[in-house]
Amino acid sequence: MRISIAAGLTLALVAPLTAQTPPPPAQQIAAAVLALPPGLRADATVLGYGADGKLVEIRKGTGTMICLANDPKGGDFHVSCYHNSMEPFMARGRALRATGVKGAEVDSVRFREVREGKLVMPKNPATLYQLFGGTFDPAKNEVTGAKALYVVYIPFATGATTGLAEKPNGTQPWIMFPGTPKAHIMFTPAM
Repeated sequence: MRISIAAGLTLALVAPLTAQTPPPPAQQIAAAVLALPPGLRADATVLGYGADGKLVEIRKGTGTMICLANDPKGGDFHVSCYHNSMEPFMARGRALRATGVKGAEVDSVRFREVREGKLVMPKNPATLYQLFGGTFDPAKNEVTGAKALYVVYIPFATGATTGLAEKPNGTQPWIMFPGTPKAHIMFTPAM
């Protein structure tokens, strides 16, 4: 009997440290859309976390942007929003990570699937906005201490096809992953 009481006490003490209950949907939505310019926030679709910790649609929007709420199991605050034309690519990445595929292998699989015609990339540029680090204050509906990152996906583009540098140079825009399905223009908030 002592072993089960001790085990029960251990579980009771450890569970709160490892299990994170997702915030209410309204709070997840408020935080997620802060990555977007104000004019795009009200109409964005938001994917957030249900009571079971799984990613689900918590708000169906009428606009072109999809936002991902902060993962309550993650370490640092991180929200991102991207054009809905990128959803097949983004959803495939999430699905691969859920099966245990990690790091660069996620892109290896997606790039192969694009070449094979199984995964279609958008024909037009598609924007992604992110906030990471810092903390979200639900009472003030603001993030403090977060860094912003902005990119425009232009699949398969290169420095030669765009006139952009292929390496970072201070605060100038540049193209990352040139020539791949994931090619995108990097922008810094200091611009």
